[in-house]
Amino acid sequence: MAKEEPPSTSKDLQELQRKLSLLIASVQNNSKVVSFMKSPVGQYLDRHPFLTLTLLVFVALSAVPVGFFLLLVVLTSLAAFVGVILLEGLVISVGGLALLCVLCGLGFVSFIMSGTIMVSYMVISSLINYWFSLRLLPQHNSSGDCLLAVKSAHIEGLYQE
Repeated sequence: MAKEEPPSTSKDLQELQRKLSLLIASVQNNSKVVSFMKSPVGQYLDRHPFLTLTLLVFVALSAVPVGFFLLLVVLTSLAAFVGVILLEGLVISVGGLALLCVLCGLGFVSFIMSGTIMVSYMVISSLINYWFSLRLLPQHNSSGDCLLAVKSAHIEGLYQE
């Protein structure tokens, strides 16, 4: 005993067939589809339905691998971009830290050199003043006891301290 389909199922199928016919008609009446079907490629595909079906199945099945490939390209580009930014940030940070260390070292060296130059200037200036003062004193006093007076005053100054 074969079961008969309820009448509502056949009505649903007829409704589905009518909607599908309207969809096909709207696609066939589309201006872009009409212009494609008038082209040589469209006429060739219309004469060779097996090739058309093969091409349609190929395009449908290749959409997933092509989508995965494009996703891989985008993610790889994004990772490379982020990697370049991180690498550049690392290089700038290390370079800035190295520059800070070099500048601190140069500041310390310049401080030491300035101190050395100042001390050298003061010592050399004092020595030159002392040397010229000893040289000029005998010329002011032509007697020999002036040099002895300077030496004795220097020695007495040492004992007072």
